Amino acid sequence: MFRKPLEIVEDHDGSTYSAVYTIRFSNAVYVLHTFQKKSKKGIATPKQDIELIKSRLKLAEEDFKKETES
Repeated sequence: MFRKPLEIVEDHDGSTYSAVYTIRFSNAVYVLHTFQKKSKKGIATPKQDIELIKSRLKLAEEDFKKETES
């Protein structure tokens, strides 16, 4: 029903920041999680952040569905 979240990565003053959000909703953008990437090795997002994003995406989908049904 919904697309995968989109991740935006931005470098600023030597640090890397990420914002993960979904663009699927026709009249809303939900920011699911933002964080500063701290790993000096690799680019993988930590598993706990992935799980938090999945949980928040599910809540955003439920919220959007509820808003459009009323």
